[in-house]
Amino acid sequence: MRFLSPPLALPADYPRIKVVGSFEELTSTPLEGELNALCWERELSGNFQEIVDGLGPGEGIVPVEESRLWELPLSEAGQVARTILLEDLERLRTHDLLPSLDCIYSSVRDESGGPVPTDVSSFHVDSATVPADTYLCAYVQAPSEGLRNDQACRHVDIPETRAALLRLFGGEDNDEFVEFLNDYYYDLHYAPHFGAKPFSFGLGNLWRIATQYPGSPVPPCIHRAPLTAPGSPPRLLLIS
Repeated sequence: MRFLSPPLALPADYPRIKVVGSFEELTSTPLEGELNALCWERELSGNFQEIVDGLGPGEGIVPVEESRLWELPLSEAGQVARTILLEDLERLRTHDLLPSLDCIYSSVRDESGGPVPTDVSSFHVDSATVPADTYLCAYVQAPSEGLRNDQACRHVDIPETRAALLRLFGGEDNDEFVEFLNDYYYDLHYAPHFGAKPFSFGLGNLWRIATQYPGSPVPPCIHRAPLTAPGSPPRLLLIS
């Protein structure tokens, strides 16, 4: 049994994304020049929905331990899906990464009411204090979406939004204000330009995307998680 994602519809003539044919190419290709995202496009066999169904109900984001996967009574197609999940976890671990397999029953929303939403369902970039990339793969339900860097700008660079954040800060637009923006992650979130066209990461594809860190040779990859409302079908996501 094969459960396929729709064909990737990546931005045409966009040099920041490259599709690769193996995990080795995914991990060894440098993110440099204009390139800030790699996609190992895959058509995965197996029934991943059976894995989610076997995990049962839950709330929020629940890490799925390997021992729990082994406990699930699965059909042949479910066993194929389980093997793929375990192989993906091992692939990333052998590359000195710390992957997490999560069942997402509902998204964590920013309910602060501030000028800039700072949850992962808002277009954002990941950040690190040392050189690092983000790896992620969605296996069932809605995948993440990406946005071209030239089709977005930081919320903090929009004059009206920056003025609202400055009022929230209650001080001058100086180094302390910049630190405030960083402390509350406002500087990581992006507003799409009018007419911007997000693209899907697809199901089953393993992505490696650039993060924002000091000295990064490329701009970080702008992306967002789909909104998963309570009661919606859960998502299964691998991230590192």
